[in-house]
Amino acid sequence: MTRFKSLALLGAGLLLAGAAHASALEQFKSFVASTKAAKGEFTQRQVKNTNGDKPKVSTPATGTFVFARPGKFIWTYLKPYEQVLQADGDKLYIYDKDLNQVTVKKLGDALGSSPAAILFGSNDLEKNFTLSEAGSKDGVEMLRAVPKNKDSSFEDIVISMKDGLPFTMELKDSFGQSSVLWFKGIEKNPALNAASFKFVMPKGADVFNN
Repeated sequence: MTRFKSLALLGAGLLLAGAAHASALEQFKSFVASTKAAKGEFTQRQVKNTNGDKPKVSTPATGTFVFARPGKFIWTYLKPYEQVLQADGDKLYIYDKDLNQVTVKKLGDALGSSPAAILFGSNDLEKNFTLSEAGSKDGVEMLRAVPKNKDSSFEDIVISMKDGLPFTMELKDSFGQSSVLWFKGIEKNPALNAASFKFVMPKGADVFNN
């Protein structure tokens, strides 16, 4: 092995080691600062409290996502039903394939304090969230993001980081219910352009503007 290759491998190993030992907050801020766009896959489960009984866990939903900061994303549910949430930086389109129905909303400032802003918004997260360390679990570092906007439907967001990338995100609402997301196959800064996020209205779809 050449000296150059040896040094390159050593450098890569040190970077991975640094990411592994950095706090969740350090890893997260580094991820946000260095990631203008990304794509990957997710699994999502809803957890509902039932008056002291064993919590009810939903059937997992799976899909893909792609985003480009600020405010452009395509969040696609593939199973158990097909639905697309797509934002072009100005409007949010919610498409239900089974109903062939599209709901259009103004993206506006609503993105700022929403969970979507964690991945898809601007990198000025501390304007809208109070960030803090949340310990570790199973060897994975975690951080907490609390929306500063009291009108947010979510009270608490806990994100775990692994090797410098988001690994899980748990969203808790004001009713004590939670939604947990697992991420995999995240690719940072893939080649994208603005046209990638232009929503094409499905033929014959019913459209509702909110």
